[in-house]
Amino acid sequence: MSPVWLASWAAVRKRKVQTTVIGLVVCAAGATLVMALGLLVAADAPFDRAFASQRGAHLTVAFDAREVEGADLTGGAESAGPFRQATLDTSGEETYLGTLTVVGRADPGGAVDRIPVTLGRWAERPGEIVLGVQPGARGEPGFEIAVPGGGTLTVVGFARSVTGSADAWVTPEQIDALRPTAVQMLYRFDRAGTAAEVAAGQAAVTAGLPDGAVLGSLSHLTVRDKVTSELGVFVPFLLIFGVLGLVVAVLTVANVVSSAVVAGLRQIGVLKAIGYTPDQVMAVHLVMVSVPAVAGSVLGAVIGNLFAKPVVQDAVEGFGVDALSFPAWVNVAAVAGLPLLVALAALVPALRARALPAARVIGAGTAAHTGRASRLQRRLAGTGLPRPFALGAGLPLARPGRSALTLASVVLGVMTVTLATGLALSVMAYDQAVRPSHADRLELMAGPPSGEPAFVPPGEQVPTPRLSDAGDEAALRSVPGVTAFLASARLEAELAGGAQKATITFHRGDTGELGPRVLTGHRPGRPGQVAVPSRFLNQRGLSVGDTVTVSARGGRTQLEIVGVVLTNNADEVFADWSALAALAPGARADSYQVRMAPGTDRDAVVAAVREADPGLRALPPRDSSSSTAVIIISSAVVLSLVLGAVAALGVFNTVVLNARERRRDLGLLKSIGMTPRQVTLLLVTSMGGLGVLGGLIGVPLGLAVHRVVVPAMTAAGQADVLDILLDVYQAPALALLALSGLVIAVLGAVVPARGAARLSIATVLHNE
Repeated sequence: MSPVWLASWAAVRKRKVQTTVIGLVVCAAGATLVMALGLLVAADAPFDRAFASQRGAHLTVAFDAREVEGADLTGGAESAGPFRQATLDTSGEETYLGTLTVVGRADPGGAVDRIPVTLGRWAERPGEIVLGVQPGARGEPGFEIAVPGGGTLTVVGFARSVTGSADAWVTPEQIDALRPTAVQMLYRFDRAGTAAEVAAGQAAVTAGLPDGAVLGSLSHLTVRDKVTSELGVFVPFLLIFGVLGLVVAVLTVANVVSSAVVAGLRQIGVLKAIGYTPDQVMAVHLVMVSVPAVAGSVLGAVIGNLFAKPVVQDAVEGFGVDALSFPAWVNVAAVAGLPLLVALAALVPALRARALPAARVIGAGTAAHTGRASRLQRRLAGTGLPRPFALGAGLPLARPGRSALTLASVVLGVMTVTLATGLALSVMAYDQAVRPSHADRLELMAGPPSGEPAFVPPGEQVPTPRLSDAGDEAALRSVPGVTAFLASARLEAELAGGAQKATITFHRGDTGELGPRVLTGHRPGRPGQVAVPSRFLNQRGLSVGDTVTVSARGGRTQLEIVGVVLTNNADEVFADWSALAALAPGARADSYQVRMAPGTDRDAVVAAVREADPGLRALPPRDSSSSTAVIIISSAVVLSLVLGAVAALGVFNTVVLNARERRRDLGLLKSIGMTPRQVTLLLVTSMGGLGVLGGLIGVPLGLAVHRVVVPAMTAAGQADVLDILLDVYQAPALALLALSGLVIAVLGAVVPARGAARLSIATVLHNE
């Protein structure tokens, strides 16, 4: 067996504290690295791989069939089509599927947008239909869909277009019975990596067509951004935590190995005295840290995979790619890269061990050189401070390099806690803003939403109002304690240009007080106007002032975007009640919301409402926490605890080595009357000063990183940055965060300090 391996393995077994610290630190860094890299790849790779294998369409365009009759729509680009396109409304049927964009297509293959059939088969004859599979969808082919106006379609299969070109497909012969009004074309361009290139391609293929010929278009970039936006929110903050984990790991390992060289001067001398060459001594120190680093990186990779994969599984389901495996390089980067990084961190102290002369180190004593520490301790003693505080405060100067590395670990720990706290506060502020839960609000269901299936708990009947819409409004406004009223009706609509859905919510009443908050522009005030969330604009490349074409209940109209409202649902738009008559004549409100005066008894209001109209059902208060918010907050808390613990391990290692080097001094102090509690206090105080300083430095750094990460997360989620997301820290919280450095330092120091205090005087002075 190699002499280097024998000496290294002996050091690993003997220095259990050092081995454990390195293993745990690398494990934490490996887990955060795998999570960060894995989620980063998962945010893009499923769509990109499916898009390439299915030759997805870079651009889907819906044309007005009357305007382009007889025209050449290929535009010189690689294309598929023209396919006739119709809208099928199933909102009034027992089998509810919403409003479907249906395309007549003979087969799922072709040069553009090959559509894989995931279950069943393709439609081969009239009377058959293939439905698009949505993530998480369940069901078997064989059921029927009623066609408005008569007839049925039998579902013979499920399929998916990676670019969302349609919700369902029928044969070209069957599409005529659905009264198509549009023609769909699918294009692939030589250059389509940016929005500008896609726009240039669209301009080329639509050149020469009359105005109004294009009803709508859908870019593959929009589809990709939309399907990956939820997962993309996780990437920025996990990346920063991954970087922090790596930096803390490097600092801690460098501290541990450097301290091992100082603490092991005699062992280095012995190795050189018995024939180890300088290179072999250096190799011993590198192998000594690499053994726990390899074990820690493997364990960290396993933990990272277990944590990250459930997060992305639902998001990538349905793309036709493996949702439960990351690319091999992600795990290789953790398992091979981290030990290499640890070895590089250990290289400088290992080179120091290589250069130390054997004659010098073999005769080295255990006493530390404490000149600067002793001078500071004497000055502090003159101030009247208790002896443990005076001696402990000056101790870090005995080893300034070690203390600096420990301070850096504490600073990063405080910065991590500050960042995690800010992220949690930002996410909660966003949830409360887009899904407000007010104690003074009461929501009432007045039947199934227009065009949507009603959610009714088991054992309850679908609400059926006894009064008319106007009668319910009058009754609710007259209830004692009600100060504001809002009626809402929802209608599912189809946006022209691919399978793009939108739910139009029509408001009537006190919209300024109970409606969503307007960020830009103004509320819709007449038919043909809508207000939309920022995610609606960002996902579709639109802006205030643009128009969109929507189809609902067999009608089609253009809507002008006049404002941006603060909501999270990217597919919900808001319109004035006057617009409802144009799309759904005779429709009534499907829900009401009232605001109660302060001090009003909610149960009394509910009782009054039920007496006025027993057909209204009161809904429980909203839960403002989304699943994404819960995941982000819990992940931030876990990662901050892990990295805080890693920083505490660095303090732990420093106190262990300080106590080992100063065993003689501690023994002398105990022999002249210092109690074990005072010894513990001395060693804890030596780290407490670093903790306080680390808190003062780490909090501002955490604030700065927070103002970088939050905009990156909102951009990934295709939302706009708001002041409520950035201005989340309050003075009391900042004071507590500054104290987190002291907490990290004390928690890391107290265990080894108590262990050193329990050593007997005889044991400490045994070698003297």
